[in-house]
Amino acid sequence: MADDPNKPATDFLDQSEIDKILAQTAEAQVKKGGGVLGASSASAAALKIEPYDFRNPAFLSEAELRRLRLIHEDFIRYLSARLSLYLRMEFGLKMAKLTTVTYSKFTDSLPSPTHISLFKVEPLVGVGILDINPRLALTIADRLLGGRGHSVKAERYLTEIEIALIEDVIVILLEEWAAQWKGEQDLRPGIIGHENNGRFLQTSPRDAIMLAMSLECNFGDCSEQIQIGVPYYTIEPVVKRMQARRQKDTAVTQTVKRAEWQPSYDGIKIPVRAEWDAFQLTVREIASLRVGDVIEMPAAICSETRVLLNGSAKFAGTVGLDTDRVAIQITRKLPSEDHFHAKSDGRKGA
Repeated sequence: MADDPNKPATDFLDQSEIDKILAQTAEAQVKKGGGVLGASSASAAALKIEPYDFRNPAFLSEAELRRLRLIHEDFIRYLSARLSLYLRMEFGLKMAKLTTVTYSKFTDSLPSPTHISLFKVEPLVGVGILDINPRLALTIADRLLGGRGHSVKAERYLTEIEIALIEDVIVILLEEWAAQWKGEQDLRPGIIGHENNGRFLQTSPRDAIMLAMSLECNFGDCSEQIQIGVPYYTIEPVVKRMQARRQKDTAVTQTVKRAEWQPSYDGIKIPVRAEWDAFQLTVREIASLRVGDVIEMPAAICSETRVLLNGSAKFAGTVGLDTDRVAIQITRKLPSEDHFHAKSDGRKGA
């Protein structure tokens, strides 16, 4: 097995011999046109390589996110109107961001101090997170107590009384958020707890995917953010149901309806007329016609007789005599374009 003839033969290969065999195998593979993992060069060229961010995976496609964005824009519009009526003061809302992030990244982005409400939506599984800036929460609480809604500059945690006041506003927000899915499933949201720091939350696995939405709120002279994070496995059944319904609504059923004769058609009468498109005369020539004049017509015109049904040209045929009656033998059906050019009196339009 060794290259050196003086070297004693053994049953084992040393590292240099293994490297040599591997090099020969790789060279033979290249000569045969092999690619990665034995794939041919043609198939390797057809491979489509796309970037994937493992730190920020996305389980929703662009079309699905676009659809969710439209749904949440309606939710924001309804919520803004309802809160404005409840607080008797304009409450402006605008979507700042809607994306998918991991649970650990979402909780790390929560500010401190802050006010976090944990909520659950029956009958779905999982716990959602709603984060409201303390300055905005204190401004809303001041308004609920009869204040003018001026921005509170303090950066502190909320007291029990302030939490109880702001909880009514959060319930309205959750009800409107659940109402956007009413076409798919009846959802019942409820607050299950409060926190003031997102670092110690353990409501979902750290690598769980969250649908995160940030809202820009303008209330009086206070401009802050509200963040909503819902585990993807919580809304996945509703999203799948929504997608299935949309596919069913957009599916086009190819049903061919065949014409059927109805007994009520038996008694319908329509005028039938035959005509020729022979030639054209000037007004002077028509005015000079007298009784007994003979108008010459082409001999082939008899085979180009048009049959009109209720003023519309439908058939062409040949005119002739059947005993003592003039008859027309239908030879073909006229194209549909002739139907549109026929006037009510049977003449062709220009």
